[in-house]
Amino acid sequence: MSMLPNSQEARDVAYQLHPYTNARAHQQAGPLVIERGEGPYVFDASGKRYFEAMAGLWSVGLGFNEKRLVEAAHKQMLALPFYHTFSAKSHGPSIDLAEKLVALAPVPMSKVFFTNSGSEANDTVLKLIAYRSNALGQPQRKKVISRMRAYHGVTIASASLTGLPNNHRSFDLPLPNILHTGSPHFYKDGAPGESEEAFATRRAEELDALIQKEGPDTIAAFFGEPVMGAGGVIVPPATYWDKIQAVLKKYDILLVADEVICGFGRTGKMFGCETYGIKPDAIVVSKQITSSYFPLSAILMNDRMFEPIADESNKIGVLGHGFTAGGHPVGSAIALENLKIIEERGLVAHAAELGGYMQGKLRELAGHPLVGEVRGVGMIAALELVLDKQRKTAAATPGAVGGIASRMLQERGVISRNMLDAIAICPPLIVNKTQIDELVAAISGVLEDMKAEVAKLTPA
Repeated sequence: MSMLPNSQEARDVAYQLHPYTNARAHQQAGPLVIERGEGPYVFDASGKRYFEAMAGLWSVGLGFNEKRLVEAAHKQMLALPFYHTFSAKSHGPSIDLAEKLVALAPVPMSKVFFTNSGSEANDTVLKLIAYRSNALGQPQRKKVISRMRAYHGVTIASASLTGLPNNHRSFDLPLPNILHTGSPHFYKDGAPGESEEAFATRRAEELDALIQKEGPDTIAAFFGEPVMGAGGVIVPPATYWDKIQAVLKKYDILLVADEVICGFGRTGKMFGCETYGIKPDAIVVSKQITSSYFPLSAILMNDRMFEPIADESNKIGVLGHGFTAGGHPVGSAIALENLKIIEERGLVAHAAELGGYMQGKLRELAGHPLVGEVRGVGMIAALELVLDKQRKTAAATPGAVGGIASRMLQERGVISRNMLDAIAICPPLIVNKTQIDELVAAISGVLEDMKAEVAKLTPA
């Protein structure tokens, strides 16, 4: 793009290093500068409107101009703009939010620990797991199992849990003691002639074999997203979570549910754990807890996890961990108002109803020659793009087909995100049928527009 000297775009290139961006390519192309939001739409510096089909980063459930959240922030700023929760200090908003989260939890939970992002929360869970193992006199029990294609964050520890190559390459990750088992993606990983039921059984057997190989007394916990988000919106096959949980119970291994994307209505239930019958020992939440109007995340833990940690802090004299802004009063106030709005407006039920409509409309595109699979649940979905439907393959360069689709959608006024060759769809919970129809029409149009351009690509 052509950037005027001293424009926002030129100054961005001059001064900012962007996450999840090719830094050299960015110097040539520059940014898309977003200036304001309205409902499920955002507007760039030229005034062009975009439907935000990713709700920002899987997160802006209430849309981009919910006045009640702004007012909640303003009111709390006037009363107490900041205080911490270190050294037995507290404040009303964090107390109220902790109580609310425990009440909302899909299974009995005991305590809440506040952090600022999903990455920090998962990083903290890893530290607490080690702390707990030491408290129980099991210093050897420090290994943790995640899954290929999982996404649990980008700190050194949480990125190690993440099972995506580009989060490991050149970062010298993953760390020791973090293991990965296979993803639950039947479309990609199912064997020829294998049923979904048999695939779920095989994944559970592979987990069992990994535990046996490493030594059951060395495995502390298993991390999993109810539905994998950034790994490609991977919806687990029926019985998968039942079988995985049976293995974990057999070896007395903690289960950590990463609800950072699924939580607060995204799957058509308040939590993804409810959708799939998951009974975790800890739940990590963030993103939609404040509709991303303020950075905030939380770890919910049951007594099985909390009690040994409390004992160890008593033995040492302190729990030597925490974040300056953890449980921030402004973020907590926004979260409380956000959850109140979700409940008042019935947005979880809305996500289930409209999500069913969205899934149906998207599945009408399944017959297109460039669509290998349409998958999703509730208000989260993905289209797997292919060049060869029978072989389930795209271009020789992974992500080339998805990148074209993402660019063409943006040109049509739709912001989506391609995870390699899967196009993710995760709109704000407040959208209506007309907006879903417009979104699907845009995707359909792009699939047609892409045909000539992808024909030039080298097939895989």
